[in-house]
Amino acid sequence: MTTRAEWEQLKAGAATPPTHMQLNHLQTDVGGGAPGANTSADLKSAKRAWVQAGDGTKGLAVPIGSALTKLEDGQAGLGDAAGCLSAAAQRELYTSWHKYVASVRKRCTSLGELLASSGRDLAKTDESLKTELDALKSTYTDTPAVGGQPKEK
Repeated sequence: MTTRAEWEQLKAGAATPPTHMQLNHLQTDVGGGAPGANTSADLKSAKRAWVQAGDGTKGLAVPIGSALTKLEDGQAGLGDAAGCLSAAAQRELYTSWHKYVASVRKRCTSLGELLASSGRDLAKTDESLKTELDALKSTYTDTPAVGGQPKEK
């Protein structure tokens, strides 16, 4: 059972604001010299690693483009879908998947460019990088699920 004194201690501790870590600010109370003197000594970021990650992500666009070409080639013989429900359904499915895969390809290119530029842009504030990532996220929102859903008549 908690005593009244322990309870008061717990309440006092909860009223004290917690200490938060911020990576974009130097510590001001580092011992042994000027404020923040030793804070960035261990923090390292290699531009090359960011560029490689970006290139790898952008490189995904090539095989995705190949898959799109195969998808288009496979759809080429369908012809006119009028009057054939299965052909119309196939065309609708093809159109939906083509749009989605093309969007994934574009997303890989955009994200790859953002990753590659991050190596140069590490001096930017967290807020500006977050704004760029959020813009990318809103541009490439996932499409709603298709197929197996009844159509309005």
